[in-house]
Amino acid sequence: MRFEFFIAARYLRAKRRQAVVGVITAISVAGVAVGVASLIIALAITNGMRRDLQDRLLSSTAHVELMRVQDDGIRDWRALLARLMRLPHVTAAAPGLYEPVLISRGARSGGALIKGILPAQEKTVSDLIQPTIGSVAPLNPDPGDDGQTTPSANSAIPPILIGYDLAETLDAKVGSAVMVISPQGELTPYGLEPKYQRFQVVGIFHSGFYQYDHEMAFIRLADAQRLFGEPDIISVVSFKVDDLYRAGKVGHEIEQAAGPGFLTTNWMESNREIFRALALEQIVTFIVIGLIVCVAALNILIALTMMVMEKTRDIAVLMSFGVRPEQIRRIFLFQGLLISVVGTILGLILGYGASWAGHHYRFQLDPQVYSLDYLPFAPRAMDGVIVALVSLSVSLLATLYPSSSAARVLPAEALRYE
Repeated sequence: MRFEFFIAARYLRAKRRQAVVGVITAISVAGVAVGVASLIIALAITNGMRRDLQDRLLSSTAHVELMRVQDDGIRDWRALLARLMRLPHVTAAAPGLYEPVLISRGARSGGALIKGILPAQEKTVSDLIQPTIGSVAPLNPDPGDDGQTTPSANSAIPPILIGYDLAETLDAKVGSAVMVISPQGELTPYGLEPKYQRFQVVGIFHSGFYQYDHEMAFIRLADAQRLFGEPDIISVVSFKVDDLYRAGKVGHEIEQAAGPGFLTTNWMESNREIFRALALEQIVTFIVIGLIVCVAALNILIALTMMVMEKTRDIAVLMSFGVRPEQIRRIFLFQGLLISVVGTILGLILGYGASWAGHHYRFQLDPQVYSLDYLPFAPRAMDGVIVALVSLSVSLLATLYPSSSAARVLPAEALRYE
């Protein structure tokens, strides 16, 4: 053990007459530990929210969506779909027809965004139609049906797949009948009359993402075209690509291949504000909670300053025995470093332990406010390295003044009245 490190470790063992210094030292260690733990937990939460939001968005939505610039729908979509599927980087595509509707069951009702789909193709671009209750099989068209409306489709109540929160609003279960009312009505002598159709709930999905669970519903494409009075028209073509971070570039290529009058959006553009807010929140959280580490560093400065004042005679004796000023400086630098290292290690253990507990036990959230139904934790090893370096650096800066003061002690002056 180095001489300076040995003396620094001995000085940190508070004797009875150094009780105040010992208490301040313990407070300094606790301050560093709390600051480091708070940073680890805060970063784990922001990383978890970003990860879960991105994963759920990507599993619930397509990477790229193609629409008409003018809202008149996409005609001849089969040939267009077959041609765009051959583009590089496109792995899957599915047609869809979106319309806002009102869904009611008895006295209960709720607004929803209904989408007409071909389930076999929709499964390749979205995981939403994987119901947790019921089955998606009734949504499958008859063999050979490619989405066109057929006369036989009117012979039975058509199926519908709804979100979990929408089902709670309607008090609907698998097998329940609901009424879907479309604002795309028919003009009569008495004015515009909304169109309505009874559907039977065949499945309920639960994505954990409130906007989808509360607002989305799926029906067969042929049923949607008939309900909205749009014969053989779709409103959007959804795509999956092989590299989700190149969705913007691939979307531009799809737009060019589709020809004039088409426009594409991608998942990054649609959710840009959400991820920008999360990134800003992570930076602000790091700065604000990092102030706790700065306060702990001030405690280290106070503790070492009091230690220098208490040990002035000891420092003078050491210098009279030939200990150099730079060695005295290193003694108090090691003291501050020891306080910081112990506090940082305790903080890392506490922070990662709390993050593991939060991930394991899952604290519930209000999905209407946070879009997620539980608080996600995603601690990363790199965050621990960064936090530890910041903590050690700030604490080391706090030791510069007291260690320099100790090195400037004059032995003759300190021992004059001893």
